[in-house]
Amino acid sequence: MRVSVIAADVTPDEVVRFERDRVVLLDQRRLPDEYVQVACSSAAEVADAISRLVVRGAPAIGITAAMGYALAAQRGEDLDLAAKQLLDTRPTAVNLAWAIAEMRSIPPDPAALAARALCIRGAEIKRCHAMGGHAAKLFQRGSRPLTHCNTGALATTGHGTALGAIRTGHAAALVDHVHVDETRPVNQGSRLTAWELERANIPFTLLVDGAAGSLMARGEVTHVVVGADRIAANGDVANKIGTYALAVLAARHEIPFIVVAPSSSVDPATLDGGSIPVEERAANEVSSRFPARNPAFDVTPSELVTAIVTERGVHRGPYRFREERT
Repeated sequence: MRVSVIAADVTPDEVVRFERDRVVLLDQRRLPDEYVQVACSSAAEVADAISRLVVRGAPAIGITAAMGYALAAQRGEDLDLAAKQLLDTRPTAVNLAWAIAEMRSIPPDPAALAARALCIRGAEIKRCHAMGGHAAKLFQRGSRPLTHCNTGALATTGHGTALGAIRTGHAAALVDHVHVDETRPVNQGSRLTAWELERANIPFTLLVDGAAGSLMARGEVTHVVVGADRIAANGDVANKIGTYALAVLAARHEIPFIVVAPSSSVDPATLDGGSIPVEERAANEVSSRFPARNPAFDVTPSELVTAIVTERGVHRGPYRFREERT
């Protein structure tokens, strides 16, 4: 069904919920024009939904994978196969592997696994609110941050990471206006971040990705605030393609470049960004006619990152995330 503007926050159950015999997802590919929910009745269907970006955002896909694993137990599926199907979907976002490891750390009782999946979601939501509080202290009155991709409730099932920080800053009368990159190739900024900001009644303007540097040069951007799909032990950050270019531009114009991500996105076992697998999606997402490259992520070196904010506080370089994950 088509929807008009809804002036309300996105709720956790809207994004993903576990029911007795299915996992129900809000189809993020159809937003903002259509509000459609997708029901998955097996771990394989949940894995397919993650692969096809029905749900996306590192914390949200970790939560969805946990629910998919719980669904597999409920249905009596082979749990080893279910774990492999879910783990193979999105190699860059470490939250997915972390969530599956959490699920497999307890006995395979369906009720206990369902409760653990909901616990994982609840913990991520609490992390988002904590991060928002820490990151908002990096804003000043009149701030006009630029953000890339989607890092709000749709990506986390809760308050959001980078967008959660912006929301907290706006509520504290520190953020006046938000610049939203469209975020190629699948426009998660123009479709999803804009939709969330519209629902939250926060002033924003969409930008074509190539306009960011020009706005920085004119002094219209005060901060760049992004999320992360994986943070290496040394502070190198994997995030949506285009993030690295923004970090370089921010450094050139002496603008704070801030990464907001939960500890579940920190991977102490990955020493630096060179060891992070970078997913490359199908070329036809970019062009159905011409040869194309379609990397989904890039890696920003830690020396370009002003601060990394987790639920534990504000971290500054040199970064040493050996024990950050909880």
